[in-house]
Amino acid sequence: MLPCLLLFITSCENDLQEVQDFLAEKNLPIGVAENVYLIHTDSGRVKTTLTTAMLKDFSNRENHPYQEFPRGIKLVTFDEFGDSITLTANQAITYTKTGISIVNGNVIVQNHKERSTLFTEQLFWDQNTHYMFTEKKFRLIRENGPHKDTINGIGFESNEDLSKATFKEIDGPIYINESNNKP
Repeated sequence: MLPCLLLFITSCENDLQEVQDFLAEKNLPIGVAENVYLIHTDSGRVKTTLTTAMLKDFSNRENHPYQEFPRGIKLVTFDEFGDSITLTANQAITYTKTGISIVNGNVIVQNHKERSTLFTEQLFWDQNTHYMFTEKKFRLIRENGPHKDTINGIGFESNEDLSKATFKEIDGPIYINESNNKP
């Protein structure tokens, strides 16, 4: 009777790697958190806040670990002067090895200082190079002195604060301040 009991006890043991492999094989997250509010600081200064209703952690993936935000995300970044950029969306996935994020559904990026706002349905964002782009329809609204530019198009790329943008197919009036143009 004793040898069978020992066999039973050792067969029930799972090491952490076996559990992680099982979860990865079944495409299950290694962890799930609800109502998340994260604050990232550097040298005592708040650099980023992240708010989400749900975070799923798939860091157990060997080749492409990621975090998923299936119920929406709000990310606010602050520069050294306290100016902020806000990104909101219905869903996001961030690949932790590459720093690339795919943001989907009612994507809004706001530069509060420059008073510009980007609207689109999908956005790819490289956190390492601070670069973002979309091949989907977009609307960019910029306040340009007394005028408000509304640029509609398909295909957009920019740095993450929307100050240097390149457009593909566009339409809409754009006001040019000729006093700022240098020959």
